[in-house]
Formats: sequence, C-alpha cells, structure tokens
Amino acid sequence: MPKISIIIPCYYNGANIPHTAAGLIENEKNFPADTSFEYVMVDDGSKDDTLDALRQFKKRCPDRVKIVKLSGNFGSYNAIQAGMRYATGDCSVVIAADLQDPPELMPKMYDYWQKGFKLVVANREDREDSFFSRTAAVWYQKMIRKYALPNLPDGGFDYCLFDRTLREQVVQMGETNTNSLYLLNWLNYDYACIPYTRRKRQIGKSRWTMKKKVKLFIDSFVSFSYAPLRMITIGGLILGSLALIYGLYVIIVRALGIITVEGWTTMMVVFLFISAFQMLSLGIIGEYLWRTLEAARKRPPYIVDNVE
Repeated sequence: MPKISIIIPCYYNGANIPHTAAGLIENEKNFPADTSFEYVMVDDGSKDDTLDALRQFKKRCPDRVKIVKLSGNFGSYNAIQAGMRYATGDCSVVIAADLQDPPELMPKMYDYWQKGFKLVVANREDREDSFFSRTAAVWYQKMIRKYALPNLPDGGFDYCLFDRTLREQVVQMGETNTNSLYLLNWLNYDYACIPYTRRKRQIGKSRWTMKKKVKLFIDSFVSFSYAPLRMITIGGLILGSLALIYGLYVIIVRALGIITVEGWTTMMVVFLFISAFQMLSLGIIGEYLWRTLEAARKRPPYIVDNVE
C-alpha cells in the first residue's frame, strides 16, 4: 500500500491549522482507496497557539499525524528539511500551512508519481498577491533561472511532490542557508509540471518579511551559482581596460602638449567608483567564504526539541 507523507512547515499558523487539517482530510477521498497518509507538521519556533492547534489535529488523527517541534525559528526551508528527515512515506508532498496552495492538486501530482516521475512540481502560473509581491517574485525567478537553475519551471515552485529517493538525497546533503526545495530541482531528475494560481492568504498575516526574502535571494545565488563571482571578474576586466585606456590618453596628451590634464574631480569620481566596486566585491566574496565556514563547522540547519 503506497504511503504519502505530507510535510507542512508551520510558523504562527495557529488560526490556520484547523482549516488546513479539515481541507487535507477532506482531500484524502480524491486519492486511490489503497493510499495511506502521514502528516508531518513542523512547528518552526512559533510563539502563538500553533503547537496547541497541531496537538488538536493529532488527537483527531493520532495514527497519521507527527509533530516535529523545533527549538526555535530556523526558517521555512530548514523546517522543510526537518520534515523530510522524519517523513517515512514512499513519496512526500510539501505544502504551505495556510492553504494558499490548493490541496486538490495533490491527487494529480500523485498520479504523475505513479507513472514514474520522481518529482512533480506545481509551478505558480499566477498569484493573488499585491503588485509589488508579484513583481518581486517574477524577477527573483527570472534571475534564478538565468544564472543558477536553468531547468527551473516558469514561476518557480514551493508546492511539490517527490519520491523517497530524492528526499533521502536532500536529507543526506544537510545543507544550510539554501532553498531545500530547489535542491530537488538541482538533482536534475525529469519532472512533471502542473501550473496553478496561488491563492491569496485568507487567515492571519504572512511572516515572510522583506528581510527573509532578501536572504533567500542571496542564499539561492550563493548555493546554486558562481555567477556573482564571475561578474566580479568581468567587472574587474572592464574597469582595468578603461583605466588602461585613460592612462594611455593622459600620457599621449601630455607628450604632445595638446592640453594640460586637470583631473582632480575626475580622479575623485573614478576613485570613489572603484572603491565602491571593491567593497561590493568583498561583500560577495565574503558571502561565499561565510557559507564555506558554516559548511566546515558542520552545524545542523535546525535543532529538534521534541517529536510527538
């Protein structure tokens, strides 16, 4: 009998959990009769009543719900890794706790998995978010596709189903400061794609702050691409070439006595520009070096406080 593990990272989702639980249980009837279910609910250090709501869900389905409580807030993607570690199904699904991703897509994803696809992604064709959020998300995905993961589907994804072998490979990596779901894409298995429109959040306020979005953008590039380092090299070559041309120009005009080069203002502008480029370059290199240090220290990406 095939078993599907549904992994849900939860952070300040106390008000959402009862509705999410009801929707997931109702959705079970859309699967083949021989399918068994496991719900791996990861509490990512919530300070509201999320844990109490999860325990109520477990009372309702004691044999199917597993609660993984982390010691603090380690971030959504690290919480997903924790869920992967404790999942035991033949395949797994990662879905948001606020039902912005429609559970009714799961049976179709499951059907693709039974046909042999190890990865099935629901890519966001559109989203019912603000103009700023939609625009930022579109540019983020375009940049990642161009410079890091060219096989990423249009719109990216956070909602997906994957085989146990992929889950075990990601868990074995144990990477920190990364997009755990995009690691599934990085493994380069053939995947099926189901476009959908992401719903607007109906209950509660999103904790996905601008600070977290910027961190994800940086982490994605550092984890999957060396493009920033290549850009530094190209920028250095361009600036070096311009400096050489300007130096030859100064030598020639002085030698020919054409004009007197008065260049204090120009030199200050050039100096400030070069200094800014150097500081930016050091910052980018520092990001890579910091990730290398974290990998060398081998600190876990999350700490599990309790499993219920």
